[in-house]
Amino acid sequence: QEQPVEAGGGLVQTGGSLRLICAAPGNIFRGNHMAWYRQAPGKQRELVADILSSGATAYADSVKGRFIISRDNTKNMVYLQMNSLKPEDTAVYSCNLAEAPFASWGPGTQVTVSS
Repeated sequence: QEQPVEAGGGLVQTGGSLRLICAAPGNIFRGNHMAWYRQAPGKQRELVADILSSGATAYADSVKGRFIISRDNTKNMVYLQMNSLKPEDTAVYSCNLAEAPFASWGPGTQVTVSS
């Protein structure tokens, strides 16, 4: 089953930045409301940011003002620019549709922020 593929994670110090990339199959991405999610160890997956096909965006309060979600509708790509990273941002980040039913979940990309 087709699924998004994420990349761009890594280890960064507090205050640093990372840019995550999601390549989504066209049948998942095209015209759809997309989102980035994260799951920290022992916690439930949470929605971090979402973006409509028009480009309108929304953010969780915990990342508002620090993260920027964007998309390239010609390449079926979704991006997450993460600035001023904090240790509590440490998690596996995944992209998917913003609403159920979801596509199969990809492997995600690990983001680790050291204090």
